Amino acid sequence: MTAVRAGAPVLLGGADMSIVDVVRIADDRVAVCVAPAALAKLGAAAVLTGPVYGRTTGVGANRSEAVPGGVAHGMRLLRSHASGIGNLLPERDVRAMLAVRLNQVLRGGTGVRPGLAEAMATALNAGAYPEVHEHGSVGTGDLGPLAELGLALAGEARWIGRGPAPVALAEGEALALISSNALTIGQAALAVAAVRGLVSATAAIAALTALAVDGSTEPLAPEVHAGRPHAGASRVAAEVLALLGGQVGPGRRIQDPFGLRCFPQVHGPAVEAVADADAVVAVELNAAAENPLLTTGEPAAARHHGGFHAAQLTLALDRLRLAMFSTAQLSAARLAMLTEPGMTGLRPFLAAGPPGSSGIMALEYGAGSALAELRAAAFPATLGHIVLSRGAEEHASFAPQAVRQTRRAADAYRLALACELVAAVRATRLRGISPGRPLRAVYQRACDALDPDTRERPLSGDVAAAAGVVDEIPRLVRRD
Repeated sequence: MTAVRAGAPVLLGGADMSIVDVVRIADDRVAVCVAPAALAKLGAAAVLTGPVYGRTTGVGANRSEAVPGGVAHGMRLLRSHASGIGNLLPERDVRAMLAVRLNQVLRGGTGVRPGLAEAMATALNAGAYPEVHEHGSVGTGDLGPLAELGLALAGEARWIGRGPAPVALAEGEALALISSNALTIGQAALAVAAVRGLVSATAAIAALTALAVDGSTEPLAPEVHAGRPHAGASRVAAEVLALLGGQVGPGRRIQDPFGLRCFPQVHGPAVEAVADADAVVAVELNAAAENPLLTTGEPAAARHHGGFHAAQLTLALDRLRLAMFSTAQLSAARLAMLTEPGMTGLRPFLAAGPPGSSGIMALEYGAGSALAELRAAAFPATLGHIVLSRGAEEHASFAPQAVRQTRRAADAYRLALACELVAAVRATRLRGISPGRPLRAVYQRACDALDPDTRERPLSGDVAAAAGVVDEIPRLVRRD
């Protein structure tokens, strides 16, 4: 546990939290500030009559069993559901969960008091977080992880760091607190942010490879994409054309291989998938999805519903990984181009040593291994099936699994791109090519990070360094 860093705090009010906000809170560790108007709304308690799920009844298959009033039932609910398994989550994940749950509570509809929201804000600003286990959710509410948070807030579980003073939970607040996918949504925000950066970096790396092999810019021509106006493909073509200087013309070959010629058509869907996932996560960050949802109209009511089901999020992440895998295949194809004398005019595998030298040969195997990992992670989580709680819950979204797969996919994708970047930089160096201004900052940063030594040597360090550069590329392109 480390101290919260200085910087403008993120204002939370339940309406406009963004992925950038989650990254700032979780990774940059900035403080949060609760909007006073949103906090004031939490004080309006609804007076409810009739059966209310989780308040006057049990939960899951016990929904028809009446329970006595008071706080004891809620505390039993927290204790029984705080049964996560596996590894403890890192601080960034739990901070993301805390921030998302706080923002959702501020949206209204939970029936919790301001003190609970203030305690979560206090924990975030103190740099404290509860112990939360990795496994325990299937995409119909992060009941287990949030129950672990609930017990910490109530003073029955430990905080890592100096947590807030214990909160005496009121009747109904236990279920209200845990009826959310806040952990999954927070992790999804972090995953989508990472993938967005990788997808952005891919265009610059592909442009550098095109430069290294004298690729044609004809596939990027505006009229080509005006004739088949898919938004993502058109955007990618325009971006790569700008990176290559903006002029449309043939290359050394009448047609380039698919890794270059079809790049807009394959990478465009990845750009669109990122935008779709971003939009879905934005809705979830600011959602009042608690079941039941409490209304404060006249008369007040508890609306029982299925808004906790995260199918929309899972499908968006599944699409994102499939699109990621497809464009990563082209990265591997471009890496193969860079090993070919017919494409570069250089020796096989960009070797510079004695005859038979392997050069970058091993990079293809590394990239192939990363691609295989990405392919496995791309399998749709949506295809899972489970029936739980004595048949009361006969479907699940498996959104937490989709998030974990997306993180694995992003890690593998980064390594595949790093292999291509190492090869593209070596090829341009050997050919004495100097990129123009749109690519200059990226190329210079890569050259600074990568050893120019072309002798036979291990390239593991080069790939690790290139992976760091990959994460910097979106900022470098914007700056240049």
